[in-house]
Amino acid sequence: MVGKEYPSEKQCFKDSKTGSEIIQLTKGPSNNRHIYFVDNSFTLGDKEIVFTSDRSSERPFVYNYFKMHLDTGIMTQLTDEPNGISRGTKTPDSQFIVYVAGNKMKKLNTETGVNEVIYELTDPHFKMTIPFISPDKKYAGVILDEVVNVERGDNYSGFKEKMYANKIGKIKLVYLDGSKAFDIYEDTHYLEHFQFAPDDPTIAMFCHEGPWNLVQQRIWILDLVSRSVIPCFRQGEDDCVGHEFWTRDGRIFFDNRRKGHDGTITSSRTQATIIPETTDEAPYIGFANRQGELERKVDMPFYCNHYHANIDSTLLVGDEVDDLVLIDIKTDQAKLKTLCTHNTSWCKGDTHPHPTFSWDNSKILFRSDRDGGNVQLYLVNLDQVFD
Repeated sequence: MVGKEYPSEKQCFKDSKTGSEIIQLTKGPSNNRHIYFVDNSFTLGDKEIVFTSDRSSERPFVYNYFKMHLDTGIMTQLTDEPNGISRGTKTPDSQFIVYVAGNKMKKLNTETGVNEVIYELTDPHFKMTIPFISPDKKYAGVILDEVVNVERGDNYSGFKEKMYANKIGKIKLVYLDGSKAFDIYEDTHYLEHFQFAPDDPTIAMFCHEGPWNLVQQRIWILDLVSRSVIPCFRQGEDDCVGHEFWTRDGRIFFDNRRKGHDGTITSSRTQATIIPETTDEAPYIGFANRQGELERKVDMPFYCNHYHANIDSTLLVGDEVDDLVLIDIKTDQAKLKTLCTHNTSWCKGDTHPHPTFSWDNSKILFRSDRDGGNVQLYLVNLDQVFD
């Protein structure tokens, strides 16, 4: 199946709320996911995206990698894992894709077509989460979390229980040539979101995962040379922090929902909205430096479930309950503009829009099950929004 081409499924429609043109990239009976928002599905140059889809599988939710040429819409299959891919990442130029299939970490060189196992996890007490490739393309970092007797399901079910059950988390470095792999850090928490700094393979961050109002300190900066950590933005009692990512200019972005917010949104559509009578603390977003110090804070008169920043961190895209919004943060007074509806169900993680900018910031990619069926990919060109 590797190399098989699928015809374009592109179609355009006008958004019912704003009139913005939305390009639906995928449709039909398949489910489709772009790469997680802390990463980027676009290939440098923004002519194509890399994504996962179950279109080649006989069973739903058995995902493989594909690339799509955005001009033609033609999709080409890149992997053929019979039991599917659980987690993955790529380099910005899409030369390497690193993914987890079962207990194996594999590396695909998209230029040569060579696909090889670079690490095999043999300890049944742990499982691998999302890998992340260092900016020098020498190794991938991945978190190993305990396998616990907690079932995760839709609408964040099992989220809190998993946080309390996980007592050991490890960070492992795996060399991309497959020559070696070793644990570089061990913790006593449920870990997630390992990410290398965009310009320094010796610096990374990760998070203590769980409901935001229960996690004492969410973000940690890891020095991979000294194998030591420091807290990033030292949290107080009323801070509820999450959805951290490295900005293009090398800072750490985070969302602080403030007192009592657990960081979730579900199909009930209640948790990511501000109800004035329930809180007197405005949420805000922050930018921290590599010493973990808060450099900038912008109050937010609204909640979004996820944010992504443009090249110079002057514009954010976020997913409110039913809409995608653009948030101008050139000044400390955030200005909101509705981009389009996404109308996703929020029932499970695959349905979360996770909007992301293209590398040149001219496009927004997101996903949704807006038609009440399978998860599809959508694109908005910002040129027509700012004409």
